[in-house]
Amino acid sequence: MPPEPQSPSPTLAVGRDPGAAAGSRDDLTALLRGSRHSVWGRLAALTILFKVLVALLGGLAPAWLRFLDSAGTLLLAVALGVLLVRVLGVLQRRLLWRVRRKLALSYLLVGFVPILLLVSFFLLAGTLMLSTVISLLVQLSFQGVVEDAGGLARSVAMDLSEREAPEAGVRSLAPLVAAIEARYPGASVAVVPRQGAQVALQAGPWAHAGAPTVPVWLTAARTDLVVVDAGGDRAVVARGVEPVVLAGRPHVVVADLPVSGEVVARIDAATGVALGTLGLETTVPAGAGRASTVALGRDTAAGTAGVSIPSIAFLDLLDWGSGAVRTGTVSFTVYPGRFYRQVVQEGELSFAGALVFMLMAIGVMFLTIEAVALVMGFALARSITGAVHELFTGTERVRRGDLDHRIEVTSRDQLGELAESFNAMTGSITDLLLQAQEKRRLEAELRIARKIQMSLLPDGPVSLPGLAVTAVCKPAREVGGDYYDFVPLGDHRLGVLVADVSGKGTSAAFYMAELKGLILALGPIYDSPKRLLMEVNRILADNLDSRTFITMIYAVVDLQASTLTYVRAGHTPLIHVPACGEGKGRARVLIPDGLVVGLRLPGIELRFAELLEECVIPLTPGDLFALYTDGVTEAMNEDLDLFGDDRLARLLEEHGALPSHLLQERILADIEAFVGGADQHDDITMVLLRIEPETAEPA
Repeated sequence: MPPEPQSPSPTLAVGRDPGAAAGSRDDLTALLRGSRHSVWGRLAALTILFKVLVALLGGLAPAWLRFLDSAGTLLLAVALGVLLVRVLGVLQRRLLWRVRRKLALSYLLVGFVPILLLVSFFLLAGTLMLSTVISLLVQLSFQGVVEDAGGLARSVAMDLSEREAPEAGVRSLAPLVAAIEARYPGASVAVVPRQGAQVALQAGPWAHAGAPTVPVWLTAARTDLVVVDAGGDRAVVARGVEPVVLAGRPHVVVADLPVSGEVVARIDAATGVALGTLGLETTVPAGAGRASTVALGRDTAAGTAGVSIPSIAFLDLLDWGSGAVRTGTVSFTVYPGRFYRQVVQEGELSFAGALVFMLMAIGVMFLTIEAVALVMGFALARSITGAVHELFTGTERVRRGDLDHRIEVTSRDQLGELAESFNAMTGSITDLLLQAQEKRRLEAELRIARKIQMSLLPDGPVSLPGLAVTAVCKPAREVGGDYYDFVPLGDHRLGVLVADVSGKGTSAAFYMAELKGLILALGPIYDSPKRLLMEVNRILADNLDSRTFITMIYAVVDLQASTLTYVRAGHTPLIHVPACGEGKGRARVLIPDGLVVGLRLPGIELRFAELLEECVIPLTPGDLFALYTDGVTEAMNEDLDLFGDDRLARLLEEHGALPSHLLQERILADIEAFVGGADQHDDITMVLLRIEPETAEPA
């Protein structure tokens, strides 16, 4: 075959090429000159002229003209962006044309970008960890205030439950409230009946809000942060609720600890932050005339030097009226220096200094290693680009047809091995081209053999009154060894052959052609299937390859005598599904004796005749026969399980009433579903015979 034309391949020049560099400069000049005549260049020029006109008109320009001026600004920005992208592309080709420059830029990026990323990573990670830790401390601080409110409510409830008269409880509330008021200014306690809004007992100023009422949803003791009204504004209190029974009536003890002033200052001191405001937008609706935030404190460290980080923490807030618990956000400012002094004690400063010194030493070592890596990288880039240039020169010589060119090996590293590999490759290119040409020739021959094989199979339906015949052959490769054929033997007789030549490929197809000629020539001569196969075996034994043999099953259907006479020469069984009689509807797998055809051994011809068993089956209308090759029953799935004769027999029993072509499609579909994703490793050939009830008569 003539060699295929080779398309010009793009080349990469590694060495110094002044013409290429000059070409890059010419590209930039041509781009700048061509931009004036391009669509984007003309649009940019027209837009600039239009904007100058609008600027000259000034205040006299109408509104629609000013709108077009704004659209022109956007169009001009797009045009300049397109021009900038094109200029950057040309500059990239000019500056980074050499591989050595690309490698140098890569090493610079490798040396600088990791340092920037590492520093950014540790700063972000430290900020995230610091904000998370302090947010947790703020939540725990508020939780501590809530627990104190719950403890106060429980103490009051326990003290009142031990009093016989409620009037005595009034005197006991004052000391409890006074004891906790030193820590929580404005602490207040009230005892409210469950039924009615009148407060039974009260202690504390209740300046943050009026005395509470007992809502319907309150059924048990609880502690929460509650937002309450305070003279038109809002305040945050830690509220503890505890049920108590006074004078035989159920009451509720409500203890409030306002979160403001000294409480906020104490939280600031404990956490090292400055609390700001508590957002109420996502918690309790503000309503008309109400503030949407609550100021908790002021930034006492705002005037100090140092880095500050704003952050937020999430708190659960209770809506006292509805009982709904929603999420609120409290803002605070983190001062890393202040937090560090809060956490690290004076006696640990020497240890912290040692850690800082170690970090600085590690940083110096890191920079030194990066510098050494850059120097080594530049040296490696020089050696790599030199080797690439040599390879480029060699590939150019090979592309022009000089297969004798060799690269000089100057090093014993991978670049040297690459040069040796190139030299070995050029030596084997000729062999590869010859092999490719031979492969194309073989593929063409296989396609021709495939056409020949398919032409050997029957190309039309069998027309015999009283007999329905359906056949299919699916080769596993280009050319398979399965074969089936029909031999007309008169008006009422038909010979049916299904055979399997061992092996695949062209040789199997040729033996199949030889078998077809013998069957068509000898079939009308020998009425007995046994005599026919004996003669075929005698002829083929001297012509087949010693490693090749043929399995076959040959049956003669005589509709006038209502008999089917068959022999099996080492082939797969014959399956018979009778339409009446004792075994009606039950498949019979028939395996008479028989030896394969074509074996070349001493005395094998006599042995073949002794083992070959001829069987006769009486026919009744509706009888079904299946002749097939081992590609059907040995179809294998991914688990290496076989389809099997029993599975095929069950299919014929269950669906034998279907028309022959539908039954064939059902069997093939079940085989395909059973195999799944596994490859077809053998040919699939099957012939179905059905005795039609209109013509056939019982024997």
